[in-house]
Amino acid sequence: MTAAQDSSPAPIAAPHPMMLMNLLRAVYWYDEALQAALRRAGWPPVTRIQSMLFANLALGVRRPARLAHNLGITRQSMSQMLDELGRRNIVHVSPDPTDGRASIVEFHPEGRALARAARATMLAIERELGERLGAEAMAQLGALLTRDWGDPPQVITPTTYEPVEEKKL
Repeated sequence: MTAAQDSSPAPIAAPHPMMLMNLLRAVYWYDEALQAALRRAGWPPVTRIQSMLFANLALGVRRPARLAHNLGITRQSMSQMLDELGRRNIVHVSPDPTDGRASIVEFHPEGRALARAARATMLAIERELGERLGAEAMAQLGALLTRDWGDPPQVITPTTYEPVEEKKL
C-alpha cells in the first residue's frame, strides 16, 4: 500500500515538543556566542551562571536574594559569587538606601565597560541571527518573547509515574 492509498490520519506531532528544552538550547547558544566573542576581545571569562546574573542586572534586578531566587541558587552561593565578582571589579554590593536591611548589586565602574561590550555583542548576535532566520521570523520571535504571558499556570501534574507501554507491531 502506498502512502497515497493509506487512509489513516497521519499522527499529529506537537508543533514545539518540549518547548522548555528548545528555549534552554536557544539560551545556551546565545550565551556561548556571547561569551566566545567577549573572550576573543580579551574580556575576562565568566561562567554561565555569572552571565545569567549580568542579564538579571540588565533587567533591573538588584537585590541579592531576588538574584539568587531567579538563578535557582542559595543566598550563600550568591554571596560567594558576588564576593568573587566584587574582587574582580565587575560588580559592587552596597547597602540599599531605601531599606537598611537589604543590599543592592550594581555593575562596578570597571564592570560597566564589560556590560557595554556585552550589550554591543548581543546586538551583533541578534543581527546575525536575523540574517539566518529572516526579518519576519525575528520579528515574530521578538514579539512572542516580549508578550506578557501572565502568571505561571497552575497545571495538574500526575502524582505517580506510570511508564507508557509501547505498542507491538
